[in-house]
Amino acid sequence: MDKKNVRNVLVVGAGVMGHSIAQVFAGAGIAVRLADVDEKALDRAMGLIESGLNTMADFGKISRNRIPSILSRITPSRDLAGMAGDADFIIEAVPEIPSIKKEVFSQLDRLCPDDTIIASNTSGLDIFSIADVKRPERLVIAHFFAPAHIIPLVEIVSGARTSPDTVSFTVTLMERVGKSPVLMKKFGPGFIVNRIQKAIAETALEMIEQGLVGPEEIDRAVKLSLGIRLPIVGVVQTMDFNGLDMVLDTMRNYGKIYSFVEEKVSKGHFGVKTSKGIYDYQGRSEAEILKKRDELYLKMLEYLQKIDAFDPV
Repeated sequence: MDKKNVRNVLVVGAGVMGHSIAQVFAGAGIAVRLADVDEKALDRAMGLIESGLNTMADFGKISRNRIPSILSRITPSRDLAGMAGDADFIIEAVPEIPSIKKEVFSQLDRLCPDDTIIASNTSGLDIFSIADVKRPERLVIAHFFAPAHIIPLVEIVSGARTSPDTVSFTVTLMERVGKSPVLMKKFGPGFIVNRIQKAIAETALEMIEQGLVGPEEIDRAVKLSLGIRLPIVGVVQTMDFNGLDMVLDTMRNYGKIYSFVEEKVSKGHFGVKTSKGIYDYQGRSEAEILKKRDELYLKMLEYLQKIDAFDPV
């Protein structure tokens, strides 16, 4: 199938993620079938989609006169069999319960054409072990983040038998609908973001349990530090700014050394101060790199202060 000619997308599950994912595809001009076993869930989904579109229009992200045409491209129905037969791409967004996922994939495998790609929006389940399908090469994970119609990221995860064509197709489709896909090399529990979030959340809860600090102080501390820095330098590039030699010393103090960092240091690649570390700074001087970083930090800080982002929502 031509990656640029996807005309019909089926979204299975009209809940928190499903309705928002349907909005993404419809907003990109693609006909969407939105399936759910619950008629009330479908009615609620269409109301939330209309509300979401109005919010996007309020912020100038779409023209308000486009809303009726976007809504008209979404067909809600309980008739899964009637909607799967000519779907070019299917994504399930049903509850994170293995038995439910397994049943949905079995149904889709029976109902959809042989060349249809079936994706899962799971946030961490090993779908490749759960789903019993005849065409595992067509199975892939495309994990959106709530709200899907706003957050750019989609994590693309393949299984051992997922074909390169399926991965390429899915990446291209995500780009077509305005998303920024990030491709994992192979399946890993929690993928990227949820795995990092889990580590952060568990650490925060441990500090609360130990009576070290209150929840409000934790959130304020994170917003006033990582909240400014991470959008600019991310998690990994931050180490280049700290200096990989110092990072390695810290690892030794904690008794856990990662070879990825150790190898960089052994080559004299310490990060920003050597113009090469985890990232390659193309011979730019340390002063040049820091100037660009600082300007971006100042812009970020100014904007976050302007919108009162450091106050609780």
